[in-house]
Amino acid sequence: MKDTNKSGNGSRALKRQESHVKPLGRNNFIWMAVAGVLIVVGFLLMVGEPSGTEVFNADIFSTRRIVIGPMLAFLGYVAMAVAIIIKPRKD
Repeated sequence: MKDTNKSGNGSRALKRQESHVKPLGRNNFIWMAVAGVLIVVGFLLMVGEPSGTEVFNADIFSTRRIVIGPMLAFLGYVAMAVAIIIKPRKD
């Protein structure tokens, strides 16, 4: 029977090559940091005084809390996915 595993020089070269390959580059991490900031800012824009049974707070219907904040958070999540998916440049 022939051994289908290639041992010897071929596997050593493959292991050496794999150690140099990095799945994410510097630009990926920068974009991930920017996306994280967008997500945090989006959630901070949604924060505010709650409305209860005793006191009605009309600020819960502000554009900042129901449009801008969620949109920034959503764009941050999309940017995070893109930052993870894009391939790093080869130097």
